[in-house]
Amino acid sequence: MKKVGKYVKKLWDSYKYNDSKALSICFLILHFLVLLTAIRCLFTQNYESFAICILVLVLFLAPAFLEDKLRIQIPPLFVGIILFFIFAAEILGEVNHYYTRIPGWDTILHTMNGFLCAAIGFSLVYLLNRGSKNVNLSPFYLTLVAFCFSMTIGVVWEFFEFAMDQFFLVDMQKDFTVTAIGSVSLDPEQAQNVIRIKDIVQTVITTAAGETTTIESGYLDIGIIDTMKDLLVNLVGAIVFSVIGYITLKSSKTNKVAESFMIKPKESEDET
Repeated sequence: MKKVGKYVKKLWDSYKYNDSKALSICFLILHFLVLLTAIRCLFTQNYESFAICILVLVLFLAPAFLEDKLRIQIPPLFVGIILFFIFAAEILGEVNHYYTRIPGWDTILHTMNGFLCAAIGFSLVYLLNRGSKNVNLSPFYLTLVAFCFSMTIGVVWEFFEFAMDQFFLVDMQKDFTVTAIGSVSLDPEQAQNVIRIKDIVQTVITTAAGETTTIESGYLDIGIIDTMKDLLVNLVGAIVFSVIGYITLKSSKTNKVAESFMIKPKESEDET
């Protein structure tokens, strides 16, 4: 409990930025909203969503925990975006069902994820490169590693979504309805001829027990469109930060955007 209290205090202290009171207030509002959502979940007996709220509060401690263990300093704006990302993904997306209620919500978060992961990858390699006397990596190589790091995280997450859908049928890979398909599986001669079906207006699914489910407006795509869309927007986010990072290193000039996302080694550590 003492360690938990230590990180809570570190987290609180990290929010008290003299140059950004608005940012500090934003952090407090996010915590208040999570607690409010947790209370609501208890009253409605939605214990699964309550567990998500508790998880979010634990994840909110992650920046302070990482700063302490890795002896690094995460820029205030970067911390703020990370916390907002967690809030948007779990509280708004999962608990308040924004993934299904607001078109494009998942797309926005995956784009942000690509940007943030590129920033993390760029910072990690930059720290290692700067701290080594024997290795001097070029700006292009640093940028390439950051880009690959971001895309790897995106791919691993899609693996996780696929595994959850296959074993638990939770539909993390959100389904899409399409009106045209092309498949060699429909070829009666099994000669790998593509059978194309267009203008699909309805699909009827019949189970072994004789139960039927009708899908209006087309054919139900199971996950593949969502996966490719997520990877595509992750690519966009990764490219955006990679370009910013590359220009910053190449020009040797300080870039406000890059500085706001660059993790730095902690110069001094306060003992508590």
